[in-house]
Amino acid sequence: MTIVASAKRIEIERVQTGVRMEPRILKVLKALAEYKNITLGELIEGIVLHAFEGKAPFTAETVRKIAELKSIYELDLDARASHRLKEKP
Repeated sequence: MTIVASAKRIEIERVQTGVRMEPRILKVLKALAEYKNITLGELIEGIVLHAFEGKAPFTAETVRKIAELKSIYELDLDARASHRLKEKP
């Protein structure tokens, strides 16, 4: 994710939300946010805004870091799994 420092800031309101998520995905997201020195919420907002426009949210360098984090947290899921996940009873 590229953050443009010179861009004019847009004032927004944020709300607290509770979402349920696969734990290893959350670990990778939290670690990536820490690596990027942003909050988890900011990371998710950036990913979603890029996805809404059909754009890739990450640079090649960040994709490499994600692969490293996935390995560390033993996350073996990929995009093909996204519509097949089922929560344990």
